[in-house]
Amino acid sequence: MFLSVFDMFKVGIGPSSSHTMGPMVAAARFLDKMRAAPFTCHGVKGSLHGSLAFTGIGHATDRATILGLAGFVPETYDHEKAETVMEHIRETHTLSPEGLGTLRFNPKEDLVFDFGPNLPGHANGMILMATDSQGDTILQETYYSIGGGFVMTEAELAAGRNTEEGAPVPYPFKSAAEMLQMAETSGKSIAQMKKANEISRKGETDMTAGVKRIWQVMNDCIERGMNTDGILPGGLNVKRRAKGIRDALIAERGTNLQAPHKINDWMSLYAMAVNEENAAGGQVVTAPTNGAAGVVPAVIRYYLDHYPGASEAHVEDFLLTAAAIGGLVKFNASISGAEAGCQAEVGSAAAMGAAGLCAVMGGTPMQIENAAEIALEHHLGMTCDPVKGLVQVPCIERNGLGAIKAVSAASLAMRGDGTHLVPLDACIETMRQTGADMMDKYKETSLGGLAVNVPNC
Repeated sequence: MFLSVFDMFKVGIGPSSSHTMGPMVAAARFLDKMRAAPFTCHGVKGSLHGSLAFTGIGHATDRATILGLAGFVPETYDHEKAETVMEHIRETHTLSPEGLGTLRFNPKEDLVFDFGPNLPGHANGMILMATDSQGDTILQETYYSIGGGFVMTEAELAAGRNTEEGAPVPYPFKSAAEMLQMAETSGKSIAQMKKANEISRKGETDMTAGVKRIWQVMNDCIERGMNTDGILPGGLNVKRRAKGIRDALIAERGTNLQAPHKINDWMSLYAMAVNEENAAGGQVVTAPTNGAAGVVPAVIRYYLDHYPGASEAHVEDFLLTAAAIGGLVKFNASISGAEAGCQAEVGSAAAMGAAGLCAVMGGTPMQIENAAEIALEHHLGMTCDPVKGLVQVPCIERNGLGAIKAVSAASLAMRGDGTHLVPLDACIETMRQTGADMMDKYKETSLGGLAVNVPNC
């Protein structure tokens, strides 16, 4: 099994990897399918199903799908250009993606929110159609946005393709038990095995440069969030808090009798800064999703800014270790809130952050596995119930608490020798089963929990 670090950490846009990035990627894939078709397409239509319908407005799913059909992709997204294109589409009822000429598309009529039963493959389903000059469908594909910006067609999902295809890698672990066994046999750390796998596919130079860019984008996002105030979009009138918290913490430096728990405020600050940027539609890195994008970078900043002897040279090992854990969760369970609740998003992110921190603090593979298990175990059962379908409440603060749990889990694991009762594999399987048992109203539909008990305006 191989999931690249660049699959687990993707540069994209907010507010959601599954509801914004995924639909944009699916639409771009459909354009390629249209370009390869042996006939001329004159228009496009689409329908959004399940969670993509119920929380699509709050997550800008419709906008992302339309821009994807216009030729935009998350990694090169230009906000100003997108605004110009959207206005042109609304005025002309046409799209002009490269290589396909002018296509008929009326945003109000040709993209439907279907609030009926979910499509069979996943809660995040969408159908895209190309039409002929008469308006009849001549090409159709069903896509599922399965979390973290990953997109699969109906056929791919049915075939069980859940990992990147390609040549074999040196350390193809698909469970934590296999990972630990390979580490013991090879004498390598988890980061070293993950690095060998990445180099076998991408080459060392590209891998190193790519990982550096991931951290740069993460850190830039933290900095923007800590220096921006105002009201977040969407109608809840949620005030950005990161800048105020940062300013207060800086002002309190050097004062006597500071409470030891103030370090928690710094961790929350870093995470909330990222998720406020995400809520505003800014550039973020999926880690492993947009809704949980603040946890891993917050733990890295905690390490760099507050841990004695920390070095930025160790960030690569942090991210490689975190990606290895995230890959196990995705392969064996889910990182999708619409499939398994927030335990699959912030819970997975906390496990990744705990593992990465434990690694750069000198933890053994067994201690790293223990750290990931502790963090994930104490998110089990967490629902996904965003108020008004926006990735704001409770999502922003939840990332701060996820980062705190990640650091605590890594610290607890370092206090032991790695032996513990509950294996990470058992915890991941428990998360999968819990997600399967969870009622749909608690899985990113905004039909239960806080979403129905807090006023939406």
